[in-house]
Amino acid sequence: MSNDEFRAAMSRLAAGVVLVTAQEPPLDPDDPMAPAGEDVGMTATAFLSVSLDPPLVMVSLRTGSRMDDLLAEQPLWAVSVLTESQRHIAGRFAMKGRISDRLLFEDIPYARGRESGAPLVGGALAALECRTEQTVAAGDHTLVIGRVLTAELPSADGGPLLYFRGRYRQLG
Repeated sequence: MSNDEFRAAMSRLAAGVVLVTAQEPPLDPDDPMAPAGEDVGMTATAFLSVSLDPPLVMVSLRTGSRMDDLLAEQPLWAVSVLTESQRHIAGRFAMKGRISDRLLFEDIPYARGRESGAPLVGGALAALECRTEQTVAAGDHTLVIGRVLTAELPSADGGPLLYFRGRYRQLG
């Protein structure tokens, strides 16, 4: 089986789209005047619920990606479940060779999570804050399993943003 055959088969599996976010630790954690670290975000479709008791979720990150490197040192992160009207956010944070994350967050409404400090997208269908419990190396990806610390439902409007056959889609 070739990579193309595998990719084509998996493109037939519809997936929800989320924005995974985290805040880099301060450059000097011992100095209260040191600037806070930059916000980092990444679009993901490999995200799922793992357990109800305890509440666990999992996200798959490309090994060596900026988010993979950050979550190896920062155990607190967040997930915003995107609505069909937030396709532009998904596309923005999925770009290859993109501009700095600071600029990507610039015109997106968000609030800081009270547990993680990570950005939570305004108007998302759901917002979760997590703490890494376990990581598992899996081929060219790292599976990050996180304990859910908070779960909110910021918006009941609209349907979920989906990814199917290589494109963003909506229900219906």
